Amino acid sequence: MHKRKQNIWRLVVALAAVGLVLSLLPAATSLDDLTGEETAVGQLRGVLHWLNTAVRPQPALAPDTEMAVTAVSPLGVNTFLQTEVEEAKRARSLELARQAGFTFLRQEFTWEDIEVHGKGDFVDRRNDPDGVNAWLKYDHIVQLAEEYDMELIARLSNPPAWTRALPEEQTGALAPPDDYQDFVDFVTAVATRYRGRIHYYQIWNEPNGNGEWGHHQPVNPEQYTDLLCRAYKAVKAVDPTAVVLAGALTPTVELSPANVNDLVFLQRMYNAGAAACFDVMSAQGYGLWSGATDQRLRPNVINFPHHLLIRDLMVRNGDAAKPIWISEMGWNVAPEGMDAHYGRVTETQQAQYAVEAYDRIQAEWPWVGVSAYWFLKRPSDSEQNDAWYYFRLLEPDFTPLPVYTALVDRAAQNEPITPAPHWVYAWAQVRPALFTLSAAILFFALLRWLMGEEVMG
Repeated sequence: MHKRKQNIWRLVVALAAVGLVLSLLPAATSLDDLTGEETAVGQLRGVLHWLNTAVRPQPALAPDTEMAVTAVSPLGVNTFLQTEVEEAKRARSLELARQAGFTFLRQEFTWEDIEVHGKGDFVDRRNDPDGVNAWLKYDHIVQLAEEYDMELIARLSNPPAWTRALPEEQTGALAPPDDYQDFVDFVTAVATRYRGRIHYYQIWNEPNGNGEWGHHQPVNPEQYTDLLCRAYKAVKAVDPTAVVLAGALTPTVELSPANVNDLVFLQRMYNAGAAACFDVMSAQGYGLWSGATDQRLRPNVINFPHHLLIRDLMVRNGDAAKPIWISEMGWNVAPEGMDAHYGRVTETQQAQYAVEAYDRIQAEWPWVGVSAYWFLKRPSDSEQNDAWYYFRLLEPDFTPLPVYTALVDRAAQNEPITPAPHWVYAWAQVRPALFTLSAAILFFALLRWLMGEEVMG
């Protein structure tokens, strides 16, 4: 009987050792694939980060949930067509965007550029005393999107100065209006004018930070939820079939009056009733310093898969049927010597990561719909001293950069993407439990050995 117990114990220890090894095996064929890092130091640090999180409870992703809103294509791009004075350049922009495989345009319908001088005043007299119809430029953008068979995601934000009693120097240029009804009326005007032509509306951008809720007032998820819910009802009253996107949350670990962690902000939105006020959640997908394959997932680290934590929070709040659309994604190629707070990669890396990002989205993240690259181009090079300028796909004169060429090649190949098998998601959930059980058994075996008890016979 004693011998039999020893044999059973040996088997248990052996299985625990195998279980421990299995629980620490990543779903990657290289350290580059695992960490998104290309240097030895970065890969070593990345492996330690991955190990630290892979054996902990994983996000609830509900990958089999059927999405209430689906997109025909996941490829989108951010455009600033309203800044192109010449209509021919707007058309050229869409032509090149289409060649890269993009079918969605995330385009600002800038409030301060449409209702410029006062409530209900849609005549722009900034450069012409007689005024011009402020809608005409946006009418042309909508017309072009239809001609090139592209869908618009109309980003509604940027209040005009007249909506705030305090001067812009005190509030910041992007602070919300004093009376939210002014914004609701603007949303209603846009939705009414383009009913049946624009199907997707995004309410605000990054309300949790970066000065997009004003510079001299704290960001406030409850106030933003109030604005979002009013705008949602306004859009649906005009066009019940329209899809409303919540404003993209900037990924940040900060907790201050100026910037609130996106996960904390979103939970407070849910607590305030936001679940009934959007059809699609929005996130940002910046890779910063690591590539698109990075599998590390820590709440205090911002990398490309950071939105999985947002997905987890949505699932836990009963919102699994709503997809996430990535409003902005990309890698920055700011020159050496320039501030690199957006990260810094080479042009070759930027091109590689962009292709890998879209491949990963389609293969691994069925809850992600449209992902809009940031950004197509700017109208001039006047911003080349700003780091954010170097996310671009095209130069102002339409000269393609390597990242654009890589996306064109990807679109031309049109290779089918094989979705990740369902066991991958199940394994991620099982791994922490297997690690904990295996480690506990081996630790107990070690204690027995240290106490002089025979473990292996």
